[in-house]
Amino acid sequence: MNTVRLYGHHESGNCLKALWTAQYLGLDFEWVEVDIFAGASRTDEFLALNPAGQVPVLERADGRTLAQSNAILTYLAEGSDLIPADPFDRAKMMEWLFWEQYSHEPNIAVRRSQLKFHARRADDLDPQLLARGRRALGVMEMRLLAREFFVAEQLTLADIALVAYTRVAHEGGFDLNDFPAVQGWVRRVESALGLPHAADHAMVG
Repeated sequence: MNTVRLYGHHESGNCLKALWTAQYLGLDFEWVEVDIFAGASRTDEFLALNPAGQVPVLERADGRTLAQSNAILTYLAEGSDLIPADPFDRAKMMEWLFWEQYSHEPNIAVRRSQLKFHARRADDLDPQLLARGRRALGVMEMRLLAREFFVAEQLTLADIALVAYTRVAHEGGFDLNDFPAVQGWVRRVESALGLPHAADHAMVG
């Protein structure tokens, strides 16, 4: 794969998924920090890359661009062991990628964003964000009770996609101590990706 440019923000789990995948695979890429809080994703220059005004965005050397985090992951990891070779396992991985964006991120990431970046009080937030987020963590817990990773007993894009916001779920008011299998899985994925343990950082930070 030729050099690609990744546009993203360091506090966005959706952007970090792409960064971690590129780093894990040892790809040749350039990271471009986009200050979304200063409106940098709404400039004419950025909107020419992605009219939706969202990060992350991947830009190829030939000028073609790709948006949506999990689409970017799939492109970056093509032909690698992060995508299972078995057709069913590959489809199962995609199942979790779709679920992450539909049932996980809209609750856990949104609640974290409201509390951490928008200075909202927990009592002022939609209580369903907490309920649905805990439900999502419960689904993950059941999947991981007897498994090391989500698919095919190996690290896949499903794990990278899901760990991005799960590892900082405490910033959204979610206690991972209630989900020990998820907690153990987070540590395994962090270790596999060479990341510091977010929970340890939270305790000393």
